[in-house]
Amino acid sequence: MADHGIVPLELETTTGTFFTLWAPGWTARGEEWQAFLGDDSGIFGFPSPAALLAWIRGHQDHDLADHPAWKAFMNAAASKVTPRKSGEISFIEVPNKLAGRPSFDNVKSVSTAFNVLRSLGAVCGLDKVNAWFRSYSILGNTARGADHYNGENGLAEWSSVGYTVLDNWKEMIDLADEQFVTPDVDDADVSAAEEDITAAEDAKKEADAAAAAKADAAAAAAADTGEDADADGPADPYDSTPWAAAGIDPIRITVDGTAVYTLRCYIGDREPVFLGADGQINTFTSGRSLVRWIIDAKDHDLARFSTWDDLVTLANAGELEVSVHSSNDYGFTGLREDITKGTAAVDTDQLSRAYELLADAADWADDDAVNKVLLAYPRLQDYVAFMLGSPSSGTPTAPFDEEAEGWGELEKKLTDRFTKF
Repeated sequence: MADHGIVPLELETTTGTFFTLWAPGWTARGEEWQAFLGDDSGIFGFPSPAALLAWIRGHQDHDLADHPAWKAFMNAAASKVTPRKSGEISFIEVPNKLAGRPSFDNVKSVSTAFNVLRSLGAVCGLDKVNAWFRSYSILGNTARGADHYNGENGLAEWSSVGYTVLDNWKEMIDLADEQFVTPDVDDADVSAAEEDITAAEDAKKEADAAAAAKADAAAAAAADTGEDADADGPADPYDSTPWAAAGIDPIRITVDGTAVYTLRCYIGDREPVFLGADGQINTFTSGRSLVRWIIDAKDHDLARFSTWDDLVTLANAGELEVSVHSSNDYGFTGLREDITKGTAAVDTDQLSRAYELLADAADWADDDAVNKVLLAYPRLQDYVAFMLGSPSSGTPTAPFDEEAEGWGELEKKLTDRFTKF
């Protein structure tokens, strides 16, 4: 299970709407864990993000206190307790979503609700919930996305999921409802928390506006540079694509022979921004499926840029095709095997570009996934430094098993971020 950090949830159930925190998964002492904000008395659900913030500020005795990201979460809690759209989960709406067509939004909503309910079953020991998911494997296929339900067979499977939910859903969400408790919170503390949340939201809006302005300026500068380059030599065909005009680039990532597509841009001093949100990168097995997804997608980090609407317009008109520049094609296949053979067997350019992508993804997600692996595999850290021309402790020597194992962990950290692989 990937380490997805701590996720704020707005969860609608039959008894009301609760705000809580969820840790979908993390590794500690070699074991996989998942948890919700709560303790032996139940899962803590609050009537508002402010009440949630006020409570966690005054209490440390709960199931998330041992999460490796808890301290970092609390350092900026006012800006993190309000759920994004992806954290708004409605158990009530699942049957209605399944009654509709398997659109991106419907499949995503159902899949996310299933993920939360499955985690509730595991954390709270709900045998009937756990048995339900074990008994109906088709429920897990919703995680494959809307493309899985294309064609006659896909629509038939979508209907089967609907029938399965229709027969069991009330019992499942009634069991989930029973797990929630609402601790008392002082009204004055809630008011203070509400003011802090508002201030954090205002600061984020200002930062987003500044970032969008920088991105627009960078796109304009890139366009000007392209015009000037015409006089110096032949233009790069990519410069005439809508992607170049938007300053948002398709990228292709190949790991163990499997290729996925996504989008990325840079703002300011090469700060990476990927297509995705909350550290998860939206990936697609083909350029066509990426373009289809663009038409309806709204809740992701690229949507704040003014040029995003230009791409959506072209996608709606059927005039957008994915074009990957050679500089945005990242290949990991074969690197682990080459690392085991020694430094002479490794393509330095391939390693450098792969490491660039790993670092970009970690920077965008604002986590230390890469650094954690390098600290756990110090020989890999020295190996990468040596190969990329950075200061190192000396020339790497055989055997290279630790280096290869560590590189495999880096690849796994990356693919764990993908929505599809």
